[in-house]
Amino acid sequence: SLINGMEPKVHPFFEPKTCSWQYVVACPERKEAAIIDSVLNYDAANFLVTTESADELMDCVLKNGYTVTLLLETHAHGDHLSAAYYIQQALWSRGQPHASICISENVRVVQSHFANKYSIPRQEIDHAFDHLFQPDEVFNIGDVASIALHLPGHTPDHGGYKIGNNVFTGDSMFNPDVGSGRCDFPGGDARALFRSMKRLLTFPPETRLYTGHDYPPSNEYTARCPLPYVTVEEQVKKNKHIKNDSTEEDFVKWRTQRDKEMPEPKLVHQAMQVNVRGGRMPGKSHDGKAYLLYLINVPKALVTGK
Repeated sequence: SLINGMEPKVHPFFEPKTCSWQYVVACPERKEAAIIDSVLNYDAANFLVTTESADELMDCVLKNGYTVTLLLETHAHGDHLSAAYYIQQALWSRGQPHASICISENVRVVQSHFANKYSIPRQEIDHAFDHLFQPDEVFNIGDVASIALHLPGHTPDHGGYKIGNNVFTGDSMFNPDVGSGRCDFPGGDARALFRSMKRLLTFPPETRLYTGHDYPPSNEYTARCPLPYVTVEEQVKKNKHIKNDSTEEDFVKWRTQRDKEMPEPKLVHQAMQVNVRGGRMPGKSHDGKAYLLYLINVPKALVTGK
C-alpha cells in the first residue's frame, strides 16, 4: 500500500548543449527510481552519438543504490535524442530488472506523422514503448503516488508527471523568465498549451514545477542551480507568458506569431527519427553506423521520382 504523503528524492541534471533538464526521481524508502527525459549526446559536426549525459544519470542511480523501474518521456522531443533505450539496456546488462520506457498514448499520432515523413517501417515504432499512459493515469514509484498528467499543446503527445508534490512539466511550462514552449510542431496547439499551463497553476501554491529546459542567459532562475524548479505560486505571479492577467486569446495570438519567427530545432530530423522509436536507432545499420534520413529543400527541377 502507498504511504500517504511520501515525497521523492529528486536529482536534477542539466545538459548544456541542448539546455535540457533530466531527472532521477526516487522513492527514499524502497529505492525505486524513475528517470525523466534522458539525453543522448549528439555531435552534429562529426555525426557522432555519445553517452556521457546518460552515464552520469546511471552513476547517480548506482551510487545511491536505486533500481530504475520507469524511463519516462514527457513527449517525443524535437531538440534532443532520448537516451531511454540506451539506459534500459545498460542497466539491464548490469543486473537491474527491465525498466519500462513510457510516454503518453498520443505518441501514436506523432509516430504516424513522422513514420510517413521519414519512411520508418511500422515494426520499428509499433512496440517502441513498453507502456503508453492514458490521460491522468495513476502509477507509483516505490511508495510515491504519481500521475501521468495530460498536458497537450507543445505537441499532441505532451504530458507531465506529478510525483508526490512535484510536477515535471516537460516543455509545457518553463521557468518564469522563459515562459512557455513553442506550439508549431505537427499537432501542436497554442490554445491547448494555454489550458495545460493554466491547469498546472491550479495545483497547490507550494507545488514544485520542474521544467524540461532552461535557456541562459536567463539569469535569475538558471542561477538557482541545482534547483531547476519554481513553485506554482511563483509561476502565477511571474511567468512572463501566463501571469493571472493574460487571456487565452492574447496568448494564442502572441504564441502563434512568435512561433512563425523561430528556426526549427537544430537536431529535429535526427531527434524525431530516434525518439518515435523510443530511443532506438533505425534498424538498417552498417558497420556500427546507423542511417538517418535528412530532408533538404531543393529546386523543383532537381526532384526526381515524383
